[in-house]
Amino acid sequence: MGRARALIFFRFIRSIHKMLSLVASSPMAFAPVVSPVSSASRAMSSIKMVTTADLEALAKKCNPTVGFYDPLGLVKNAVAQGTETETIGWLRHAEIKHGRVAMAAFVGFIVQSNGIHFPWNLSGDVSFADISAAGGPGDQWDALPTYAKVQILSFIGFLELFSETTFFLEQAGEKHYVRGGKPGYFPPFSKCALPHPVPLDLFDPFGLTSKMTPERKEKALTAEINNGRFAQIGIIGFCAASKGLYVPGLDSIAGIKPYAGEYMAPFSATNADLPFVTDMLNFASTNLKFGNFVPDLY
Repeated sequence: MGRARALIFFRFIRSIHKMLSLVASSPMAFAPVVSPVSSASRAMSSIKMVTTADLEALAKKCNPTVGFYDPLGLVKNAVAQGTETETIGWLRHAEIKHGRVAMAAFVGFIVQSNGIHFPWNLSGDVSFADISAAGGPGDQWDALPTYAKVQILSFIGFLELFSETTFFLEQAGEKHYVRGGKPGYFPPFSKCALPHPVPLDLFDPFGLTSKMTPERKEKALTAEINNGRFAQIGIIGFCAASKGLYVPGLDSIAGIKPYAGEYMAPFSATNADLPFVTDMLNFASTNLKFGNFVPDLY
């Protein structure tokens, strides 16, 4: 029974991983269309469904040398299936979001690799210094108490649900990104009816971009996408180097500590008190070794 549950869970994780890896590795996303919304009226932004022709023009803003680049034919297939604008909105939003996460991860990897941490306790007898002493960023994550991991993953899940919910998007005067909304848009907490007041918004908590002109904002968003692409390459390079793989330019950096764990596994043996974790670890150690892959997982 435990093996069956673990198999089902691994199929689920593998499908999500394949989807996210495909989108994250594709540079086929571009600067969001700037369409400022009045916070007073909360009027719905005008819908502008982006087409392939729009992408070809926007691609040159991100990288005039490369231009429009769609090696997997994602847009071409979407056009053939009649889902061009919806697919383009989804791909653009996915890359923008992955780029933002990668930029935070890139900076975080450098900070954690240099032993920089908060001076106080995480909770009880566990201090941030104890977590930092566990090793590199991967080992530090594994060293976190189970409740800390659950809180972090639960908060990420809340942000995902909040940003994808049509009700909150419409309260902020925006549409979903597959229905003509701005890719990369995260609804401000201050514009949404939440049961608990939130003093600062997640994106731009101090209102630094509120006074930008549309032209300046569009230029900044284009730069953000390019930086996000480099960050995705950078964080993957860091992870690969810590696993002992040859990465030109990173192999000689002593600050990248080796990591023996699994980056794609959010829980380790230290979290065996959670449901299914022991079954998953046992299943992985038995069936997911090199040369012994389970065909129907892929």
